[in-house]
Amino acid sequence: MHIAEGYLPPVHAAAWGVAAAPFVVHGVRALTREVRSNPESTLLLGSSGAFTFVLSALKLPSVTGSCSHPTGTGLGAILFRPPIMAVLGTITLLFQALLLAHGGLTTLGANAFSMAIVGPWAGYGTYRLFRRFGAPLMVAVFFGAFVADLSTYCVTSVQLALAFPDPGSGVPGALAKFGGIFAVTQIPLAVSEGLLTVLVMRLLTQSSKGELTRLGVLARPRAERHEEAAAR
Repeated sequence: MHIAEGYLPPVHAAAWGVAAAPFVVHGVRALTREVRSNPESTLLLGSSGAFTFVLSALKLPSVTGSCSHPTGTGLGAILFRPPIMAVLGTITLLFQALLLAHGGLTTLGANAFSMAIVGPWAGYGTYRLFRRFGAPLMVAVFFGAFVADLSTYCVTSVQLALAFPDPGSGVPGALAKFGGIFAVTQIPLAVSEGLLTVLVMRLLTQSSKGELTRLGVLARPRAERHEEAAAR
C-alpha cells in the first residue's frame, strides 16, 4: 500500500504530511518516555519495528502507483500502543523509501497516515474490543492484526480516490475501483498477517512473559494481585 514517489499531487502530499505530523510528534514523546522508564523494553521495541519492516517490504504489484503487502503494525500497536507504532512505522517507511525505493519521500506523509497511524489505531481498537468482551488473547490478536492491515488498504484507497477521481463518477467511483482491485490481494494478505502475528505472540508469551505482563498483554498472577490489594 506504499504510494510511489511523486505519484500524489503536491497539494495532496503536503496535506497528508501535515495530517500525520502531530501523531508522529506525540509518538516520539511516548517512545522517549517508554525507553527512559523501561530501558529493558528496547529489545522488544526493536523487534516490533523489525517485524513491521520485514512484512511491509514484501510487496505485490496491485494498481498503478501502489502495491499490496502485509503491514506488521498490529503487533507493535498491541504491545506498545498506537502512538509508539506511529514512530516505528514512519521510520520503517522512511528507510524503505531511501533503501528499497518502496514508497517515497514526497508520499511519506500519506503512507505514514495510512500504515503507521490509522492501521495501528484501528487494529488496537479492535484488539481491545475483543478483549473487553472476553475473547481469548490469540483471537483478539488475530483480529487486531487483520483490521490493522485491512484499514491501511482502505485509507490508501481513499487517498488515491481523492487524488484521482473518476471522470464520470467522481471520488465514489474511483474509491470503488481502487478498493475493488486492492481487495483481491489484500484480504488474503490480511488473514495471513493475522495468523503470523498470532504465531509471533505465542512465541513472545513463552520467551517474554514478564515483559508482556508489564505491558498489560498478559494478566498478572492472581497471587501477585492479592498481594497488591493487601498492601493497599
